Amino acid sequence: MRQHSVPRVRIAAIAAAIAALLPLSVFAQTEQPPSQPSLTAAVEAQAAQAAAAPAGPVRRISVDEAVKLALEQNLGIQIQRMDPQVQDLSIAQAKSFWAPSVSSTIAKNNQTQAVTSALSGGNTSVLNSQFSGGVGLSQTLPWGGAYTASWNSARLTSTNIFSNFSPQLSSTLNLQYQQPLLRNLSMDSIRQQVALSKKSRDLSDINLESVVTLTARNVRNAYWDLAYAINNLKAQQESLALSQQSLKDNQKRVEIGTMAPIDIVQAQAEVASNESGVIVAEAQIRSAQDQLRTLIMDPGAPDFWEVTLEPTDEMPFTEQTIDIDAAVHNALDKRTDLRAARNSLDQGDINIRYFNNQIKPDVNAQFGYVTTGVGGTALNAVNPLIPAEGGLIVPSRGFGSVLGDVFQSAYPNWTIGLQVAYPLGSSTAQANLARTKLQYQESQVQMKNLQMQVVLQVRNAGRNVVTNEKVVQSARASRELQEKKLEAEQKKLAAGMSTSFFVFQAQRDLSAARVSEIQAISAYNKSLVDFEAVQQVPLTGSPNVITPGAGAIQTGGIVRTGGS
Repeated sequence: MRQHSVPRVRIAAIAAAIAALLPLSVFAQTEQPPSQPSLTAAVEAQAAQAAAAPAGPVRRISVDEAVKLALEQNLGIQIQRMDPQVQDLSIAQAKSFWAPSVSSTIAKNNQTQAVTSALSGGNTSVLNSQFSGGVGLSQTLPWGGAYTASWNSARLTSTNIFSNFSPQLSSTLNLQYQQPLLRNLSMDSIRQQVALSKKSRDLSDINLESVVTLTARNVRNAYWDLAYAINNLKAQQESLALSQQSLKDNQKRVEIGTMAPIDIVQAQAEVASNESGVIVAEAQIRSAQDQLRTLIMDPGAPDFWEVTLEPTDEMPFTEQTIDIDAAVHNALDKRTDLRAARNSLDQGDINIRYFNNQIKPDVNAQFGYVTTGVGGTALNAVNPLIPAEGGLIVPSRGFGSVLGDVFQSAYPNWTIGLQVAYPLGSSTAQANLARTKLQYQESQVQMKNLQMQVVLQVRNAGRNVVTNEKVVQSARASRELQEKKLEAEQKKLAAGMSTSFFVFQAQRDLSAARVSEIQAISAYNKSLVDFEAVQQVPLTGSPNVITPGAGAIQTGGIVRTGGS
């Protein structure tokens, strides 16, 4: 009887030790002391504290509020909003060539002429003094015609004995009009520049829409990056808490003699590794906050770098049905790069119309009308042709009579003409037309290629959404299995059927599975954002997609540049 008592005592001691260790396992215990918070609550509290690590005020913000702030304060959008205003000035500048131009002149002229004959009008010299002034109006009209109108008046005093008036008053009204009949009739350089300026104005609106859409997309992705960083910190802290709990359990096992002291070293190494992961996760939160703040906040704010952004929206996982055909049709109609390409084709069409017009003969109809009036203080002028009378009696006429002659067309002068010019041989306009047509054909081919690329991008973006949805489902299932695996290893270790190595391995696998699930959800939400954005703008990076088992989100490039 005494020979069997020792083994029975040992068995009873081992059973008591196992019963004492079972409550130490995190996943095996079902109840906790009221004074101790749950593991999840403690982790969430630590994550919230780490997220608010930067000193300064905390601003809770939703994803829609972040987009709204970006539309108001983003520097890239503010810069792009200035371009339509610049283009408006360009249109006004081009149209300014149609504005009428008013001119005025005033002059005083004295002239002394030597007498060279008996008919010079003086004995030794003749002095002429004239004061003149005038006003003119000229304008190029939107249909290619051009007119000039001028009114000039002068007062002339002269010592010439043959003058009828001194001072002599004169006034002249001159009207000229020219109308192109072939070249520059339907399109001239001014109309070309006005039309091109309007297309540039439309292009600036397209570019502004592109920047706004890209900025909204970048804000949403940055928001989900910050939410991912916070959730990743929670996962790292949960792993740290598990490793710390395992270290405590192993220390108690060493105390009661069921585990060798050397096994604590492995537990301590696991705790140190998980602490490093927490430190890196906290740094990622600060980087994600800086990225978001530069997109949505005014850099002139005094607390720009101090305020802490706290997302209020959790990363959702809502399965959505993707209609790729409808998305492709929408992209072909609304994509800003396609609209910009169509705008470029329209500008090419304007240039072709202009150069087609420039190779025509230059035929212009001309019309002129001039009327004058003369008067002043009459002189008893000498008339050498009528020596018997000794002079020519001319009545004095005031400036009113002179103006009456002008506006009543007392002395009209009409001119109607036709001017024709045609270059011999090849002309610059023909070379420009040939080059413009080739460029237009090239743009048409590029347009087809761009349409194909747009379809490819939309299809890839839709496929990424479907892929990321399946990856989330797979990652979620993997995380659930890893939780069960760790729970089983904890129970086996408590029963003496496993070792710390397998528990730590299960903890690492669970931590990786949690991070993979968080990354997959983040990638899924960002791929939804990209799928909506790629239908409107070319993206500055390929749609977000996560490779199963890679444990990291991959981003690359799709096509061309975009917003800030």
